[in-house]
Amino acid sequence: MRQRNPRSSRTSRISRIWGSAAVLAVLTTGIVPVAAAQAAPHRPGPLPLERLFDNRAISDDARPGDADFDGSGGSLSAQDLTTAGWTPGRSIAVDGARLALPRTDAGEADNVRADGQSVRVRGRGDALAFLVAGTGGDAGGTGTVRYRDGSKGTYRLTAPDWRSGPLATKAVALPHLNTPGGQLAEKTRLYVVTVPVARGREIASVTLPKDPGAPDLHVFSLSVRQPAKGWTGSWSASTAGYTAVGPWADRTVRLVVHTSTGGPRVRIRLDNTFASAPVRIGSATVAVQESGAGARGEPRRLSFRGEGGTEVPAGAQAFSDPLDFDVPEDTNLLVSFHLPQTVTTAPVHSQAIQRSYVSGPGDHAADGSPEAYTSTITTWPLLTGVDVSGGPGSVVLLGDSITDGVRSTQDANHRWPNILATRLLQQDEVPRFGVLNQGISANRVVADRYPGDGVSTDTGGVSALHRLDRDVFAQTSARTVVVFEGINDVRWGASADQVTAGMREISERAHARGLRVVAATIAPCQGESLCTAAADTERMKVNDYLRGGGDFDAVLDFDAVLRDPANPARMLAAYDSGDHLHPGDAGLAAIAESVDLGVLVPD
Repeated sequence: MRQRNPRSSRTSRISRIWGSAAVLAVLTTGIVPVAAAQAAPHRPGPLPLERLFDNRAISDDARPGDADFDGSGGSLSAQDLTTAGWTPGRSIAVDGARLALPRTDAGEADNVRADGQSVRVRGRGDALAFLVAGTGGDAGGTGTVRYRDGSKGTYRLTAPDWRSGPLATKAVALPHLNTPGGQLAEKTRLYVVTVPVARGREIASVTLPKDPGAPDLHVFSLSVRQPAKGWTGSWSASTAGYTAVGPWADRTVRLVVHTSTGGPRVRIRLDNTFASAPVRIGSATVAVQESGAGARGEPRRLSFRGEGGTEVPAGAQAFSDPLDFDVPEDTNLLVSFHLPQTVTTAPVHSQAIQRSYVSGPGDHAADGSPEAYTSTITTWPLLTGVDVSGGPGSVVLLGDSITDGVRSTQDANHRWPNILATRLLQQDEVPRFGVLNQGISANRVVADRYPGDGVSTDTGGVSALHRLDRDVFAQTSARTVVVFEGINDVRWGASADQVTAGMREISERAHARGLRVVAATIAPCQGESLCTAAADTERMKVNDYLRGGGDFDAVLDFDAVLRDPANPARMLAAYDSGDHLHPGDAGLAAIAESVDLGVLVPD
């Protein structure tokens, strides 16, 4: 950890901002006139972030001593960043925000140590996004947002440590640490952290948190996350892990997804979550499914910033350009993309409960015919969202395997989110929201199943707390979140207090983003091997907390819907898929039919 003399550090920063004459006045107050000594020092107006850079974090592998990120000579590898697709000046999308590594050469100042600097920022949005890291430990503090109308607000920013922070929430992890003595095989990290702002107000400037001393909070980039105006999420899937695939080389992947709401324009979202290298998309199309891999009509070509394909950096995402294409509601689409380079690992949603297709060699994205598609998969790699224009916004369902649809009929779209979406489409009393299924099989509220980095066979995802920003707050036009989790926590030994603390944090964070927060009670599962009497005791404690309702805008009692009245610890036989944990099609339909649609409507 860097040891700094507070006075000398403060002096150097004053020198950079005020100039040498001002520093001389500050340091010689004993000999200047009294009136001058009492006058408030002049501070400049807000400056672009790069004008405030005072630290060098990135070094060339050939000259690792040219940067000193942490005060002990450690730095990030410029070559590692390039390998990950994070090149200087490149605009990178993460969690709905666009940020960029500074347009600097290795060894030049490329970040600012937060110490109350006023940064020029413009825009309206739902959050500020920071590309950050802490050195010497997790670093945090309170800053200020100033709006063009003269109002202001505060925010709390925490930057996890660049060497020891959680891999589950990092934007990108790099394989090496550069030191003056050479390169070490130790992971380093950069984080994208978002904080809520007042929706609708135009931001004029942001004041960074004051210097906490040690550890240091470093800011590389800052932007306003823009709302997805005019778009509604129609389909989504959460990244559950990073697994071996294929290998696919010069292959086209054709994924079958089911819409909730429809609209006259479409865009897709690809996420290279948890990856260590970029993935190249050669071309992409969208079509309505006829049957199997066959399209109804000619697939329509998508573009990315005007180009036919795109490269998605490690940990980043890419949205296609808007395409005039009439997306039907409650219908299967084919989203196809060509992978021109060899892909051996990819971020996946593991439990698609849907057959999709992979072609033989070549770019077959524009093929309407199914002939080229010679093999099937039951995961959704890379694709995480389909949005349609118009609509009232989206309801996000944050859940585990029951929300994911495990044990429902394959290829039938009998997940409870599908049935809820159909109910919304068939009525006129509340808005016809898009329904976004963010369920992950085996997911937990407070513990990671997948650690968030590296190739893994476990696809239980990072915890609900760790994926909340990506899978809820960054979802297109999210209005309400329904939280239906906790059974996997208690089955694997978590206490009710741990689960309720996690759910309370989810509620607090979601309310801070302006979302309506609805909770669902945990279903019974007696008869499944891990659903012991002790686990059921904790489950009931969690449900008692939820039924108290104090932390949520509404509560859905799925436990009451599914349980056997004669044995409340067990699922009703008519709803049981047979494993005593997951409802079958009838049980999933009962959940969806029990939802009072009015509770989904924001105030």
